Amino acid sequence: MKTPQNRRILLVDDMPSIHEDFRKILMPQAPEHEELSAVEAALFGDEDRAPTLLSFELDSAYQGQEGLSKIEASLRENRPYAMAFVDMRMPPGWDGVQTIEHFWSSDPRLQVVICTAYADSSWDDILARLDVRDRLLILKKPFDSIEVFQLATALTTKWQMTLDTAAQRTRLEDAVQERTSELRTVNEVLQNEISERKHLEGQLVQSEKLASIGQLAAGVAHEINNPIGYIFSNFGTLEGYIEQLFELLTAYEKAETSVHAPEIVEGLRALRERVELDFLKEDIPVLMRESKQGIVRVRQIVQDLKDFSRVNSKQEWEWADLHQGIDSTLNIVASEIKYKADLVKEYGAIPDIECLASQINQVVMNLVVNAAHAMGEKRGCITIRTGTEGEQVWLEVADTGSGIPPETLKHIFEPFFTTKPIGKGTGLGLSLSYGIVQKHHGRIEVASVLDQGTTFRVILPIRQVKT
Repeated sequence: MKTPQNRRILLVDDMPSIHEDFRKILMPQAPEHEELSAVEAALFGDEDRAPTLLSFELDSAYQGQEGLSKIEASLRENRPYAMAFVDMRMPPGWDGVQTIEHFWSSDPRLQVVICTAYADSSWDDILARLDVRDRLLILKKPFDSIEVFQLATALTTKWQMTLDTAAQRTRLEDAVQERTSELRTVNEVLQNEISERKHLEGQLVQSEKLASIGQLAAGVAHEINNPIGYIFSNFGTLEGYIEQLFELLTAYEKAETSVHAPEIVEGLRALRERVELDFLKEDIPVLMRESKQGIVRVRQIVQDLKDFSRVNSKQEWEWADLHQGIDSTLNIVASEIKYKADLVKEYGAIPDIECLASQINQVVMNLVVNAAHAMGEKRGCITIRTGTEGEQVWLEVADTGSGIPPETLKHIFEPFFTTKPIGKGTGLGLSLSYGIVQKHHGRIEVASVLDQGTTFRVILPIRQVKT
């Protein structure tokens, strides 16, 4: 089912007449405005929809502070604005640039058109004050109604396209091919979609590899689990048998005092010395205890393999214990860590979270293995912390390794980017982790200092918001 387009627009201008003009343009009520619908149909290549009159949802604010309150309220209600028209001068309050700065602080995705006659501030001055990328256009006064309608149509469409999910990529890519010639104003968005497609393809390759490894691990765990079960069962029986033999042996030793034949007593003494009976009575329980501990350890590893792979989960969202997933993953990658770093756990009190458990395990594995690889010749320390923050939980993996140079740090989540030698890394681990965290509507942050270490912080919502 197609998601309705967000056509919510905020107009911020201190002149009531401007608000009335915008309402006539963006919320037409009379048939004479059908030419605007025809313009939209021409823009989107759909002649059949030309007679249909589509309007926008327009809210008004007369000062920047009032506009900011409306934006904050819309975010709380989960009904954000797609774009805003902002006047340059609105005395006595904030000017247009100040207003936009506050707007973007609350809602970085908001598309903005700044309305000015260039009399107050040049375009270069505006660029110098705002960190402009792809969210700001300018509308010169006096404006034409077609210009306003075109900007509203193009920018609300652009806002909507940035929120499309991976499942919509194919449909969007087809739309891109059909509409490229018409949608010049959203060309940059389309280029971003192509880059995102490559990114997701790289993530898919790595995800399939990890899924295959998970299937193999689960299969091996299943095959090992059966003989381990026999051994564990038989070992318990053997412990009982040995206990009975020791009991019988103690009875025989007590009975020796009643033997009167010197040659038999001497033979028993010599036999006891030859087999080192006293030593055996001390060592056999120790060997049995250590062997049992080894069997329990193998069973735990097998269980951790099954927990880590989660093959039976069929990639379904479930409530999972994050600490249990971390512990299982640490057991799987123990060999990567034990010779390079000490492991410290600083777990906080956190609730179960709604997630794709096996994918979160993959994120933990990637971060911990990377931390181990960051260690130099000197043994270091890897610290894993967890905690809660409102309706979110967070996980940190901190190491005391070599750190990441600033010029490298900005590329680490790009697919196929790696600083490891050829054959030592695919460059997809962190890219995949970033994608998994994004899929969970979370975020991943990194802080690093050269020669001191790196900290990755993953923030995840406790409950997934169904869209």
